[in-house]
Amino acid sequence: MQNTFLKGNIKKDRRTKNLCKRLAPGDMALLAHENLDTVAAQELVEKKVKAVLNTCDSFNGEYPVSGAQILFNEGILLLDNLGMELFNSLEEGDQIEIHRDTVVCGGTVLGKGRLITARILQDNMIRAEQNLQNQLDLFVENTLEYAQREKNLLLGTIALPKIKTKMAAKHVLVVVRGKNYKQDLHTIQAYIREMRPVLIGVDGGADALCAMKLTPDLVIGDMDSIGDETLRKAGEIIVHAYQDGKAPGYARVSRLGLNAKIASVPGTSEDLALLMAYENKALLIVVVGAHSHMTDFLEKGRKGMSSTFLVRMRVGEKLVDARGVNHLYRSKIRWHYLSALLAAAFFPILIISSVSPLARHLFFLLSWKFGIY
Repeated sequence: MQNTFLKGNIKKDRRTKNLCKRLAPGDMALLAHENLDTVAAQELVEKKVKAVLNTCDSFNGEYPVSGAQILFNEGILLLDNLGMELFNSLEEGDQIEIHRDTVVCGGTVLGKGRLITARILQDNMIRAEQNLQNQLDLFVENTLEYAQREKNLLLGTIALPKIKTKMAAKHVLVVVRGKNYKQDLHTIQAYIREMRPVLIGVDGGADALCAMKLTPDLVIGDMDSIGDETLRKAGEIIVHAYQDGKAPGYARVSRLGLNAKIASVPGTSEDLALLMAYENKALLIVVVGAHSHMTDFLEKGRKGMSSTFLVRMRVGEKLVDARGVNHLYRSKIRWHYLSALLAAAFFPILIISSVSPLARHLFFLLSWKFGIY
């Protein structure tokens, strides 16, 4: 049951991924995020926020999106449709009160929103599922239209920057900031230790590698969701530029005093990372957190997946998608195995005790101490 009266301090940002970097447990998160996606919601949960206030519609029913449901399941109050006037009227650090669907600051009512409930989530999900066929039709049309324009990703020669990182005949692990990417990355730790793959972090995916005390050999992206310290640790940096050659992320890298190369390739930074691994003759490409279906791309604001479709066709024979692997297998301690192990360990102790006077004497003292004799 959610508490509909809460008090706390506001932290706000129009970009949720920037906001999540500053949040601390107990904060009130104020954001402007239409159709709150899974990754954003998971990060808000990890930050242990007290409540989420959204100026936009967190779940409008156009397509199935899970962010609002994730927050609700975790007992985090979500108040949306608050409007940008409320966003602009609050400063970071302001203390507010939430009275069910009303936001109050300093005794003044700033606005009312929609308190997300189980009924709202259920109704919107039904509407989203009914609209799914229409969304799929539009998505396929957009994908085919852009695939015609971007087919050089599959058939042509791609101008990629030369790098020092050696990938030929090696495994390459590409980490993307996608659904459950942190959990999947932890699940394949044994693979990383054993195979020592070349590590490519795509924007925020590089931060996840560093959080596991792994150093990215190569960081690729537009540099908008990656930490400064991660960039400083990276072996090499490639800034993904727009088709017109503009690369806003390059200025940030330069301000840090770091060197970077620029790559202008259609599609996403994830696509660029896969192409870099493939064109540099990787033996196997393992990707974590990949975006691979319609909802993934709609959540990212993309109306089609032409580049990803083409890139996966090109690199497919070498590609292993580790998405969701943490749900596939979870190790459990089996007590009959553990008891057998303990018995095997205890047996040599008994043998040593039977032949060693000192061990027999120690056993006698322990028995006497615990009242066995």
